[in-house]
Amino acid sequence: MKPRSPVLVLVRHGDTAWSRSGQHTGRTDIPLLEEGRRMATELREPLRAWDFAAVWTSPLSRASETCALAGYGDVAQLRSDLMEWDYGTFEGKTKEEIRATSPNWTLWTEGVPCGESARDVGARADRIIAEARAVEGNVLLFAHGHLLRVLAARWLGLPPTEGRLFTLNTASISGLGLDSDGDQQVLQLWNDTTHLRG
Repeated sequence: MKPRSPVLVLVRHGDTAWSRSGQHTGRTDIPLLEEGRRMATELREPLRAWDFAAVWTSPLSRASETCALAGYGDVAQLRSDLMEWDYGTFEGKTKEEIRATSPNWTLWTEGVPCGESARDVGARADRIIAEARAVEGNVLLFAHGHLLRVLAARWLGLPPTEGRLFTLNTASISGLGLDSDGDQQVLQLWNDTTHLRG
């Protein structure tokens, strides 16, 4: 049985060296690992459950390559608003490294020096949502963990900082849609990785 069609289907890119090590990967264009490429290929079958009127991807290679390996590279359009949070001076650092000098630091409340705030990322998410709501049909997005968590929060009418409530694994599939009355934006599917082997 096919799932109820969400307005937005969200895919986080496959594994990279920095996603495995826990380093904040914003605008650094880290490639997929071989395992990440395998994960991306395994997205093909479950994504066939939907028909898509539009496919958008972050221009960063870990997202755009995931998109291509999942079978949508020939129809995808690049969207700079789907790029990951700009982590500024914390780029490439782990949470533990940052907390060595700022013990109470969290991305969601403290933000990052010389990078984006949650409000900045929320504004980008709002633009994506507005554009997607104008499409007649489902929209497939390939992007990044923190950006997609903020996008989910904004879809649900929550402040961007509430993206902290959602966890998101690499190569996961999530769905944002409408309730049965068609007037309330809801979470239909979240962080599904059942398609991944091993």
